[in-house]
Amino acid sequence: MASALDDDETLNDDYYSLLNVRREATQDELKAAYRRLCMLYHPDKHRDPELKTQAEQLFNLVHEAYEVLSDPQARAIYDIYGKRGLDVEGWEVVERKRTPAEIREEYERLQKEREERRLQQRTNPKGTISVGIDATDLFDRYEEDYEDVVGGGVPHVEINKMHISQSIEAPLTSKDTAVLSGSLTTHNGNGGGTINLALRRVTSAKGWGEIELGAGDTHGPLFGMKIFRNLTPRCFVTAQCGLQFSSRGVRPGVTTVLARHLDKNTMGYLQWRWGIQSSMNTSVVRDTKSTHFTFAMQLGIPHTFVMMSYQYKFQDDDQTKIKGSVKSGFFGTVVEYGAERKISRHSVLGATVSVGVPQGVSLKIKLNRASQTYFFPIHLTDQLLPSAVFYATVGPLVFYLAIQQLVIRPYVRAQKEEDLEKQRESSASNIAKKKQEAEAAVLLMQESVRRIIEAEESRMGLIILNAWYGKFVTDNSRKHERAKVIDVTVPLQCLVKDSKLILTESASGLPGFYDPCVGEEKSLKVLYQFRGVMHQVLSGDTEPLRIPKQSHRIDADT
Repeated sequence: MASALDDDETLNDDYYSLLNVRREATQDELKAAYRRLCMLYHPDKHRDPELKTQAEQLFNLVHEAYEVLSDPQARAIYDIYGKRGLDVEGWEVVERKRTPAEIREEYERLQKEREERRLQQRTNPKGTISVGIDATDLFDRYEEDYEDVVGGGVPHVEINKMHISQSIEAPLTSKDTAVLSGSLTTHNGNGGGTINLALRRVTSAKGWGEIELGAGDTHGPLFGMKIFRNLTPRCFVTAQCGLQFSSRGVRPGVTTVLARHLDKNTMGYLQWRWGIQSSMNTSVVRDTKSTHFTFAMQLGIPHTFVMMSYQYKFQDDDQTKIKGSVKSGFFGTVVEYGAERKISRHSVLGATVSVGVPQGVSLKIKLNRASQTYFFPIHLTDQLLPSAVFYATVGPLVFYLAIQQLVIRPYVRAQKEEDLEKQRESSASNIAKKKQEAEAAVLLMQESVRRIIEAEESRMGLIILNAWYGKFVTDNSRKHERAKVIDVTVPLQCLVKDSKLILTESASGLPGFYDPCVGEEKSLKVLYQFRGVMHQVLSGDTEPLRIPKQSHRIDADT
């Protein structure tokens, strides 16, 4: 089970690493590891007052780790929440006679209650800003019309429409939520706004209901209701009805959607809409780890169409996606293609080219920043001009690559360096303390290591010649960087038993170790001798390690 240890907890708080046992270790394995360390750190084995004090501190730490891991109840809490879980609120309500599974359920319940309290104290803001740009003058203009006009040679680009919407959620109880939303829209100098209030209530584990009230200066008051219901584990239905009041009278509308899981990754939808724009729509959506496919067909007034779209998801850190779609109906035919990519931890940038008849060519740029969306549809031409298609495709790509190299990557690199520096500063005192503890542990190990080496030499066994832990510079392009490593030869030799060395957890928590490069990737490099033959291995910090191995052998001719 993965531990929930926090990054800012001290290194020796990882009890499994301290005892060098697996997280699935049995009571016998824990007891054997505890006895071994007790023999090494028992204060009575050291006469020097300073060493005796240091041994007493390490002995108490080992005893504390064993006490927690040997207690099934305490171990269950430690596995979920780390050392802090043993001290947080809730211990007093946990009965000691409960099983580890019951304790986990109790703590998960307490955690959910705390999350619900935090959720009730905050909102969930969502917003969209859309700015429509008319750039048709770039590709479709009469030069002679501007011969006698000052500045007539400069193409005219204008903003012809804008839309702003915002919503916030306010949890009232664990089942009730209020949603307040508003929007403003302007098009060619004319516009208006609306405001809506929705009250949503979770009626059961299978469904919820919502009542919506709205008002605006263009459409008039609105009253609506929406219901969601799971019919079966694989099928659900939503029904929405509304009444729009205006100077022309009351305009009702009803929308019903029936959805069903066709298989693990595929959903089928049937939609019926009655009102101002009545229609029937059926669609199939297949979403997998690497692809997203949609096929839809609609019959209605005035929009009847067939649409098919495909999206491929690259399995990279930037979550790159490329997509394409074709839509054809009474309005004409539109082909779209584009891509989107994650440019920072909370930002996703996308661009889509739309080519249609009679719509012309448009470029749509979208930036998602956390819960905010910024959308910029740029209309380039009303005709199918190859030059407009070319520049709409190549222009954003060149611009993105330039911004990526000149702005985004330097900014992200600087941000990482700043975060790393803050982490180093905040942990400097703790690392200094751990360094002192590690040096003290090495002094306490000297006598035991001497005996272990003598025993191993007598049987031609395992001798640790050199061992280093930290950041190694192996890339020639990074030779200017300084390696940050510490000597851990003595701590590793101390763990050798019967000509074997087994590391089950992260090396950073072992006695005699500390972190020489906070926040950076670390490795363990060991040069050892077994049966008179030299061996060498480089292992990742979190990788289990077993030596000796035949694959570690250094050939004599190298």
